Amino acid sequence: MMASPPSVLVAPAASGAPSRGRHTYATAPQRPRWNLLRASQRYVQVRIGIVSETYPPEINGVALTVHSLAAGLASQGHTVDLIRPRQRQPFDDEPGIVTLEVRGASLPRYPGLRFGLPASDILRERWTRLRPDAIYVATEGPLGWSAVRTAKRLGIPTATGFHTRFDTYADHYGVGFLTPVVRNYLRRFHRRAAATLVPTEALADELKTLGVDTARLLRRAVDTQLFHPRHRDAGLRRQWGVDGNSPVVLYVGRIAPEKNLDLAVRSFRSIQQQVPHARYVWVGDGPARAALQAANPDFIFAGMQRGEMLSRHYASADLFPFPSLSETFGNVILEALASGLPVVAYEEGAAREHLRSGHNGYRIDAGNENAFIDAATTLASNASLIRHMGRAAHASIANLSPDAVIGEFENLLRELAQEHPHEHHATAAHA
Repeated sequence: MMASPPSVLVAPAASGAPSRGRHTYATAPQRPRWNLLRASQRYVQVRIGIVSETYPPEINGVALTVHSLAAGLASQGHTVDLIRPRQRQPFDDEPGIVTLEVRGASLPRYPGLRFGLPASDILRERWTRLRPDAIYVATEGPLGWSAVRTAKRLGIPTATGFHTRFDTYADHYGVGFLTPVVRNYLRRFHRRAAATLVPTEALADELKTLGVDTARLLRRAVDTQLFHPRHRDAGLRRQWGVDGNSPVVLYVGRIAPEKNLDLAVRSFRSIQQQVPHARYVWVGDGPARAALQAANPDFIFAGMQRGEMLSRHYASADLFPFPSLSETFGNVILEALASGLPVVAYEEGAAREHLRSGHNGYRIDAGNENAFIDAATTLASNASLIRHMGRAAHASIANLSPDAVIGEFENLLRELAQEHPHEHHATAAHA
């Protein structure tokens, strides 16, 4: 059967009133919340299963994206049946999210992250007793594999998420010979689902070359009230030892080999040659932090930051060079832009979708390291350019709406159930 072309959502505007930060930024007017169903349809609350091997309090793009989707569905009155590995730290989730914790193990070299162990028997019992209308499997680990297999056997329509380019990680960890094995695994995993959700058309094309032709677009958004230039904090900048004239370069994310950290360091050293008083602030943690910190004692390592403290770190910086080539999207790019930071990034994921070279940052051809370094250095050396691009950065994504993404996610899962009626068996138990 021929696959349907990727569906596209045009998101409505985010809400907010004009506010003041480093500069004055206009924000979009209030718009109604997304209408989850066509006017001709009766609104029906459903039970959605979500399986993820990473979830808050873990901090990474996948965990935060999955939590946003789950919380958004729950806020609309749906029951979310969340299945994730048991974590060392408790996390109080929103009402409407019913959590089942299963066995997990620590991810090698990432002691703060866990992956789920296979749980076919537990999932079969759970979904037989409390059958979801549809299931979203966000991660491709052992728990995710057992989830797609169990859902298929029970005839429950399932979508998977393509969040992490595991096939590109092998080279960074010295096991490049495993890349074909990883790609074959990803192909088999996603072909078991009725749809695979991706944030960009480019990723949909990549999946097609991998042999997965069921990609559906689910755009990403950002909380433009949490991430906003008004959160710039002069006191935090003083802690970093900088004044109003010193550019602060910011990195946010996992501090790991696959993030192309060497290019980040070389870019900053080039900036320092032009602007000796520039500082480099690193937010996050990971297996490469200790070595990076030892080799660069002048860098400022702020550790993991959440919520308002994270937004203050973004808004108190001045530019955001992001050298990674391993992203499926790169949520941090949206957070940086929303915070009023011009971004330098390779033409991948969020940068391809949201960066306009010379307007809100610089979009660099993949792998062109000299161009990346030159762009970061040019930007950091020109305070007027930073201010101009910073205003444009915030304005460029002010209309992105998390509510619209939640609405599209809900509609997409509902469509899956309708497209596969022979597999779907409604249940009365939604408690």
